[in-house]
Amino acid sequence: MNRDHQETGRRAESCVYLDYAATTPVAPQVAEAMSRCLGREGLFGNAASRPHRFGVEARTAVERARGQVAELIAADPAEIVWTSGATESINLAVKGAARGACGRGRHIVTSSMEHKAVLDSCVRLVQEGFEVTFVDPDFDGTITPESIERALRRDTILVSLMHVNNEVGTVTDIPAVGRLVREHGIVFHVDASQSAARLPLDVRQMRADLVSLSGHKMYGPKGVGALYARSSCPSPLEPQMHGGDQEQGLRSGTLATHQAVGMGKAAELARERLDKDAEATAALDRRLRDLLEEIPRSFLNGNQRIRVPGILSAGFACIDSEALLMALRDEVAISSGSACTSDRVEPSHVLNALRLSEKAIACSVRFSLGRYTTADEVGFAATRLSETIADLRQLSPGWAEEAMSGPQPRAQEPRWATA
Repeated sequence: MNRDHQETGRRAESCVYLDYAATTPVAPQVAEAMSRCLGREGLFGNAASRPHRFGVEARTAVERARGQVAELIAADPAEIVWTSGATESINLAVKGAARGACGRGRHIVTSSMEHKAVLDSCVRLVQEGFEVTFVDPDFDGTITPESIERALRRDTILVSLMHVNNEVGTVTDIPAVGRLVREHGIVFHVDASQSAARLPLDVRQMRADLVSLSGHKMYGPKGVGALYARSSCPSPLEPQMHGGDQEQGLRSGTLATHQAVGMGKAAELARERLDKDAEATAALDRRLRDLLEEIPRSFLNGNQRIRVPGILSAGFACIDSEALLMALRDEVAISSGSACTSDRVEPSHVLNALRLSEKAIACSVRFSLGRYTTADEVGFAATRLSETIADLRQLSPGWAEEAMSGPQPRAQEPRWATA
């Protein structure tokens, strides 16, 4: 790669953000809509205070936002429950559905590469006497309908799967799984946190009973999420919070009007911009992948054909991912995996589920692109990445051994990367 940074049109002192899977910046239109709900002259009232105008205005704004979220996923607004984020939505869906259906059975099916909110909720349910089958993905990171069908039992009451994996970007065939699960009368929860702003969603086509969403993964604010709960769900949800009758009794607590309005506006923009954003991200994704493949002894994790553009996991031989992140931290923002576990120094459970070796996991990083990513930023990031990897490899005894052994054949997963 050309080492002249000026050709990229990006200055090194301006850090490039390529971690959109962790969080997205709030869209300007969203920030503006939220600001109108905060001050004394705005919609600051309590949406549950029905007797006066301030409460009515806040309630109207919240319900309009509920409709915007519903429209994004082709749902009925009455089926949208406000939460504090995807983690709470997932907890309400997984624990609420399991506890609500425990009279019919106590078996749950999920995958070993789910978000920690799903995995930890399942661990909690195991402590309560439930049984959980954790389906492993194929080596390329895909969860097939066939693997889910094999895991089902007569006492299965819940299946929980993510639509788009947050580390490798692989897409699960949710409609196919939904048809299968619906035939058995089992509750089906879909974690759509990463797919809501990237793929078209229709809960009827997905045959989902529960769908969890996150505001800050779709250019909305942090601290707000939503759960789609189908009105004819096979089993009732048991609330996880108590203290009021808000949200149909499923989620007690005073609604944050500005947060709901922000997520509603973000959902509206995501729906309007879906095709435009997807096309732009796909082009940048192809460019980034081409540039990464120019780096010697690089490889990609996960199925590259069944992957949403914009989430890319790549590894680089003889590089420690944490050292790479530290070296680039003031110039390029990338991650070593899910932001929800990145504060703990432990191997990625997603890459571990793909049966990658410890070496391959230790040298892998995640790139995630979004609405505001530019071609110049991708070029600058790839250039600095290549240069930094070259510098770090000069300090690696393992790289010296690689060089002495001669050229290695290119492969999506090199020999040393597999278990």
